[in-house]
Amino acid sequence: MKKILVVDDERHIVRLIQVNLERQGYQVVTAHDGKEALEKVASEKPDLVVLDVMMPYMDGFEVLRHLRRDPETAELPVIMLTAKAQDMDVFRGYQEGVDMYLTKPFNPQELLAFVRRIFRARETGEDGESRYQL
Repeated sequence: MKKILVVDDERHIVRLIQVNLERQGYQVVTAHDGKEALEKVASEKPDLVVLDVMMPYMDGFEVLRHLRRDPETAELPVIMLTAKAQDMDVFRGYQEGVDMYLTKPFNPQELLAFVRRIFRARETGEDGESRYQL
């Protein structure tokens, strides 16, 4: 069973994502700020992270930078799910190394499709192609 860490300071968003992922058979761990996210990555060793940008203590871009700098988490798939939808934000996300960038409001089915696509790419050895390099 794949483990997914969902990080968002809006608890209703976390719950919505958690319910949809669990219905598809994924194990879900949650965090509500950037600092807690890094702690959960270290302790829970998730297979994928769904990460908000605007959060207390440490924003999602900073969390992503920490993940990409650490050799143990440098290849950990990350989907950014955020209300920051301007072109410069999306570009920054891909530039920092996010695998997929999804904006709020979002369709939970689209998020599930992204999750499946990333896991399928990883299983077939297409790691480098699943992340956009800018």
